[in-house]
Amino acid sequence: MKHRRITKRRAAVAGAGIAALVAAGVTFQTANASETTKAPAPQPLSITAAGKLASTLGKDLGTDAAGTYYDAKTKQLVVNVLDEATAKTVQAAGAKARIVENSLAELKSARTTLKQDATIPGTSWVTDPQTNQVVVTADRTVSKTELAKLTKVVDGLGATVELQRTKGEFKPFIAGGDAITGSGGRCSLGFNVVKGGQPYFITAGHCTEAISTWTDSSGNQIGTNEQSSFPGNDFGLVKYTSSVAHPSEVDLYNGSAQAITKAADATVGQKVTRSGSTTQVHDGTVTGLDATVNYGNGDIVNGLIQTDVCAEPGDSGGSLFSGDSAVGLTSGGSGDCTSGGETFFQPVTEALSTFGAQIG
Repeated sequence: MKHRRITKRRAAVAGAGIAALVAAGVTFQTANASETTKAPAPQPLSITAAGKLASTLGKDLGTDAAGTYYDAKTKQLVVNVLDEATAKTVQAAGAKARIVENSLAELKSARTTLKQDATIPGTSWVTDPQTNQVVVTADRTVSKTELAKLTKVVDGLGATVELQRTKGEFKPFIAGGDAITGSGGRCSLGFNVVKGGQPYFITAGHCTEAISTWTDSSGNQIGTNEQSSFPGNDFGLVKYTSSVAHPSEVDLYNGSAQAITKAADATVGQKVTRSGSTTQVHDGTVTGLDATVNYGNGDIVNGLIQTDVCAEPGDSGGSLFSGDSAVGLTSGGSGDCTSGGETFFQPVTEALSTFGAQIG
């Protein structure tokens, strides 16, 4: 069992990153103590400002930081640190410091051990900055023997890992936006994009692996696959082959639509909305990043956004967004929109980068 401890380190403050924040207009606080000595509360930040601050502090602090998340109630960025010196740096930059035990290196090492020794269908794991642990979840398909193996590995990792069970079953939601269909089933359109001046749309990779030619809800052919990546990733690119309208917006299923003007990375604690052709529109919160999900049959996907938003078969590929920002593509999860559940999303920014496409 790992001994619990607080690691003492000196914070290395990179002046260039802090200066950039000043130039960007971020309000700094004068702080002489960490959160444990009741330092002045940071000023409220929007989710966009918090994301930028998190990115800059992550680069400046390096291994002295141990994860970040957004507190939607107080509108503050919370930064996990390993010592008082780093806490003062965080507070000076306008964020809330929280001293924790486990470093990112220790959490990464735990994930590596899980990958090597506990790759079991029906499991997922994600680094949770709010608990400062790697949270491992086993669904109802995991057998007693497999659970015993998983428990042994988790116990060996001590305080860095927590094991949970879910009554649901992790599975891709094949059966965002409007319904798109083909000979292999039904999915949902994620976001309209532009590549090389031509119109395309993106959806889940497990959808484009099963279906190559797409039609709309009226049976009219609208597109054919251009690129697909699943497992490992879960995104696909489809080229429009008809003159159907393709505005950069998401169907809200109430007669209106949300305009989408850009793509953005998710932040833990961020409020998000999902649109899909089975269960339409549902809201929730980002609960983890860089999640690994084992859907079974060798279908393991990495780097996913974990949320408490519900979804069901047919919602796959649909849109996850926050305001006018595209955030994710529905991959899979457990539960449903009656009893609740959790859903994982492929980050949109990674898909766009891979495809060389832009929101539009």
